[in-house]
This record gives sequence, structure tokens and C-alpha cells, in this order.
Amino acid sequence: MAESTAQPVQNIASGYSFDGAALDLGALLWEGKCLPEAPIRIPLAMLNRHGLVAGATGTGKTKTLQLLAEQLSANGVPVFLADIKGDVSGISAPGTADDRVRERAEQVGQTWTAEGFPTEFYALGGIGPGIPLRATVTSFGPVLLSKVLQLNHTQEQSLGLIFHYADAKGLELVDLKDLRAVAAFLVSDAGKAELKTIGGLSTATAGVILRSLTAFEQQGAGDFFGEPEFDTAEFLRTAPDGRGLVSVLELAAVRDKPQLFSTFLMWLLADLFHDLPEVGDAEKPKLVFFLDEAHLLFTGASKAFLESITQTVRLIRSKGVGVFLVTQTPKDVPSDVLAQLGNRVQHALRAFTPEDAKALKATVRTFPKSPYDLEEVLTGLGTGEAVITVLSDRGAPTPVAATRLRAPRSLMGPIDAAALESAVKSSPSYERYAEAIDRESAYEKLTAETAETAPAAEAEGRAAPKEPPRSDDSLVEQVVGSGVFRSLARSVGTQLGREITRSLFGTSRKRR
Repeated sequence: MAESTAQPVQNIASGYSFDGAALDLGALLWEGKCLPEAPIRIPLAMLNRHGLVAGATGTGKTKTLQLLAEQLSANGVPVFLADIKGDVSGISAPGTADDRVRERAEQVGQTWTAEGFPTEFYALGGIGPGIPLRATVTSFGPVLLSKVLQLNHTQEQSLGLIFHYADAKGLELVDLKDLRAVAAFLVSDAGKAELKTIGGLSTATAGVILRSLTAFEQQGAGDFFGEPEFDTAEFLRTAPDGRGLVSVLELAAVRDKPQLFSTFLMWLLADLFHDLPEVGDAEKPKLVFFLDEAHLLFTGASKAFLESITQTVRLIRSKGVGVFLVTQTPKDVPSDVLAQLGNRVQHALRAFTPEDAKALKATVRTFPKSPYDLEEVLTGLGTGEAVITVLSDRGAPTPVAATRLRAPRSLMGPIDAAALESAVKSSPSYERYAEAIDRESAYEKLTAETAETAPAAEAEGRAAPKEPPRSDDSLVEQVVGSGVFRSLARSVGTQLGREITRSLFGTSRKRR
């Protein structure tokens, strides 16, 4: 190796020489050559400092997630993977030693053996293969639900008022019909009186919220809300042999609902944040969470939502949870969030348009100074290659390293449908979450009160002169104007409950 080449290679290689446990990512690339004697690694203890896996479609981001997840599991760290495309299930089965795998292993100095890893499969609301994963509306909270419903700032505040009232009065919002019932009550005369001290809710805004909920439910979203509610502590388990459990959330069946699944992933993270104790800097994370298609979290997000994401990502590190966002370019992630991502795996970028070229230059500026011409390197990387910088065991950024990544040891592709179904139904958690439960909650309480007050309300209606309904009456106005509803409002308004403490995301902190 020439002297001019040896010095930068030595400097980069020394930056990845860590004491203690580390994940092996691959081998250094320099001037088109792969150097297996210069391994690129990431300290296990730094996986809770968060990270970004980025790159154009087809550059190998999914295989990078698989590579990281395998080694985390082998080190006893549980992993959560969001499987958008349905091709991560292969992590549960041993891989196949074909020519490409053998060639890659030889290039990077990897001793490759096939191995599957302990895996649980989940599905949102039971749509698609997997253990059904549900949340109650109360637990989900107003901020995240506003994001899903694409409400504006005023509507988001009004939805928060509805949740606040339901919490205080003990009206449990388990599913969407519960929320509709309480929203309708709060625009009645009795409901407005109840809200005098904390603000009002306009009929027009309530109408927007109700219409949004109806449309949302018609899209099939009602299946995601209900009981039994999923306990996110399930993600923290290890297998009997000590390996970390890999929890794969199968999202291929709901990929046409990106606002929902991306926000639901944020609920999972927020719920973990609430429940986990502070651990500080541990030898290894308690859990590493991979959020695929991360740009969907930020598209159309309110300022309050972005602030909540930033704060959660910043603080959850001390709970021992690492978060890796997976997207196409760093510009998809707000700068305040990007600043929290200490570990970077940047796959190839394409520069076919002026917008692509601009994104490329912006990506280069996010890396530390390096001896590479990063614009040239990033557009010339092959599949399974990436530019990497991580945090060293001292917490300082490592030198930028173009890297040829190792081959995953598990199956690089999905397992067949029969094997997936068998894995789901043989899980000890399946029986616990499989069947939905519809117990008494806000809707049932309101319905029961309606049945009791109906005779009196009908008499009141017969005594009063009847007016033909106006053609411009909204659904809300028709509901709250009925005699039944006025009687019901007087009854429900007197109920006392225990208010639920809510987090910075508005998610419920009432322990299950």
C-alpha cells in the first residue's frame, strides 16, 4: 500500500478500534478496494444514541437493518423492526449460502454461517399476518390522533379538550365510537356548561372532528383501536437461550395507510418512554427500535407534534432505548431530530434531477470532514455499500468510512405464508391478544343512559311544538338537539371520574 494511501486508511481504521462489545458492520473501502484488515464497527453501548439509515430505493437499507438486528439479538438486545414491504420476516430463518453471499463474506473477512433468530410477528389490529396489536383511544391520546386525522391546530386543541373531559369524568375512550359519543355530548347545552371553566367546543369544529372520525373508520382504521391493549413490555423480552427477541411488525397489509402506521409506531415508542425507568449509560441498550419510512412521521406534522418527537428521541436514550430512523435522505428528518442521531449509515444517493443534486449536497454537509470526495462516493456506492460514521466508545464521532457491509446470516427475503402463520399461532402471546374485547366504555354508558331517559324525552318532544329540520342542519346539531340527548346530558354531566395523567404526546400514563 502506497504511503499516501496508508496514512488515511490507518487513521480511519484506528477510529473503529474499540474496547468492549461491538457490532461488525463491514470492511473499509478505499480507492475502490475492500480492505478486510480494516473492519468498521459500532460499539454496542452506543446503540442507544440513536441513528439514521438512509439511501435511495434498492441500495440495501433493509439488509442493513437485518444485519444490525441479527447482531443485537446475538448480544442479548431485543429489537423492534417495522416491516413495511413484508420482506424482513426472513430474519427468523437461516439464510442460504449462495455464490453472492460467499463472495461478500470473503471480501469483508466475514466467517459466515447461516442462522435464524427468535422472532415474534405482529400486525396492527390483526390486519395481515401477526399477533393483533391494538391501543385504546384513551391511551393513544389527542396529539397522535390529531396527526392521523390531519387536523389543524385549532381542531387539535378541541380534540384535546374532548380527551380532557373524558379523562376527568371517567368516560373511557376504548374505541372510536366512544370518542364520537363524547364529542357529540360536549356540543350540547349541558356539555357546554360543563366546559365553562376550561373553554368551549364549537359545533362546527366538533362536526369536522366527527366527520374525520367517520371517514377514518370507513377506511378500516377502527380495527386498530380497542382491547386487549398491547403491552409494549412484550418488546423487551429475551429468548430462553439469552438472545434478544426480534419483534417484527408486519405492515405490508396497511401500507396504504402511512399516516396511521407511522403515528402508531410513535405511540409504541411513547408508551415505552412512559413505562421504563432511567438507566443512564448502560453496557448495552434495553431495546433498539427501527422506524422505517420515517419521513411519514414528519409529513404535515404540527409544530407541537415535531417538538414532541424531538423531546422523546432526546430523552428516551436515558431509558436505554435506541431509535434508528430509516428514510431516503437526511433532509426528510427535521434538523432538531437529526441532531439527536449519532450513528449514520448512508447508502447510495442518486442525482438525476436538480432536486436530487441539491439533496446530495445537503447530505454531504451533514457529515464530519473527511478525506473522501463524498459527493462522488455517495453517487458511486453499490448495493450493500454505505458511508458510515458512528459514535466511538468515548462518545466522539468516528472518521467517515466508505464501507462494504457484511451479509446477513438469516434469510434475505420473506418466509412463506404457511411458516409465518405457524409462527404467529404458536406464540404464547397469540392467545392473549387474538380476540378483540368490547367491554363497557363511554359509548355503552351513553347508550344505557339513553335507554333509561328515552320515555321522558319522548314525552317532552310530544309536548313541544315540532319544527321541520333545516336543510343545513349538521349531524352534530341533529344529535344534540334531541330530547333524548338533553336528558342524557343532564345525567352524564353529573358523573365523577379520575383524571388520567397525560404525557408530552398526550398519551395516557394510566398503568394497565
